[in-house]
Amino acid sequence: MEVDYLFQIGDNIVYPMQGVGIITAIEEKEISGVKQQYYVINMVISNMQVMIPKDKIVNSNIRPITDIMALKHIINTFHHGESDRLLSWKERYKLNTAKIKTGKIHECTEVVRDLMRMKKEKALIASEKKMLDSAHEFLLSELRLIKGITENQIKSFC
Repeated sequence: MEVDYLFQIGDNIVYPMQGVGIITAIEEKEISGVKQQYYVINMVISNMQVMIPKDKIVNSNIRPITDIMALKHIINTFHHGESDRLLSWKERYKLNTAKIKTGKIHECTEVVRDLMRMKKEKALIASEKKMLDSAHEFLLSELRLIKGITENQIKSFC
């Protein structure tokens, strides 16, 4: 795939572990004597600006916002998917961190689902509570940008 056509200015993207952003510019910068083109991304949740070299974007796991066609599967995963309740909190934390790092919406959905289910049964430890809050915010911020999604569909994740 030709990197020049991967993303365009104005595209909404998901940056793993950072959340949803919008590509606001493609700029050429010289850093340490090397000229490169960079995607300039304004992150929605943290309100920060990130610059990623165009030749590194493919390996960054940055992806476009999910489309409405995937929504039915995401909702099904959230409401009906199975949770692994036999893992220790350390194993669960490691697995959930790995899922979030993929940047895939269905992986993030599983993390939110599993931690929300656990929270209903018992109090989460501080690190898992923080993970749930972040993953939930990432998930909702992406859902809000899916063209054609209804407010009721978004509320089903709360």
